[in-house]
Amino acid sequence: MPHAELKYSADLPIDAPAILQAIEETIQKHDAGSGSCKGRSYPALHFHHSHMLVEVALLTKPHRDQAFSDALMVDLESVVKSYIPVSCYFSLEISYSGDTYMTNMHTVE
Repeated sequence: MPHAELKYSADLPIDAPAILQAIEETIQKHDAGSGSCKGRSYPALHFHHSHMLVEVALLTKPHRDQAFSDALMVDLESVVKSYIPVSCYFSLEISYSGDTYMTNMHTVE
């Protein structure tokens, strides 16, 4: 299950839930088996220069090679920027979780 985090200056007039949904859909276009993407957004009330940092983390899988990462990076940049209606600094990182990362579902009945 991928994770996506938006960290941005609070002056940006963005729809963070829509961006997170678009990130999930973009990941799924590249990897239909990726599942849901857990998304979070963190607007910074105090900042220096308007900016957006997008961090996407995925599990390491054989098919997620450099070509996959390069293509996903291009598409994520394009889709996220389409939701930012003003000029700002922009950063994007795709990272891969290692063997010491685990994910599952905690269910309470």
